[in-house]
Amino acid sequence: MNRTPLFPAAAGVRPKAPPGTGIRSAPRSGTGPVPVPVPAAVRFRAACPDCRGRFELAAAALRLAIGATRRTTFYTFTCPECGASVRKPAGERIIELLTGGGVRTLRLHTAL
Repeated sequence: MNRTPLFPAAAGVRPKAPPGTGIRSAPRSGTGPVPVPVPAAVRFRAACPDCRGRFELAAAALRLAIGATRRTTFYTFTCPECGASVRKPAGERIIELLTGGGVRTLRLHTAL
């Protein structure tokens, strides 16, 4: 029977994965988020509801806001054809695509 404790009692002790498993330990706290490489050529298809223009935008041209509700979760961009500021709702799939593509994200917090 394996007598390795599930939760080490000593503070600061990190369990190690058995060799040859391919499991890496998580980064230590305080090191910050691990950046995920995103190709520079990621483009997103978008459309403007004002001028009905269809185009592709780079990740830098989009902003994603994630709020507590569907109503406060959206993405924005400026139409390159007519200059209108566009705001569209973002469901779970859109959030995955935009964050995975390197779009800057703002997390909105509710008032206490």
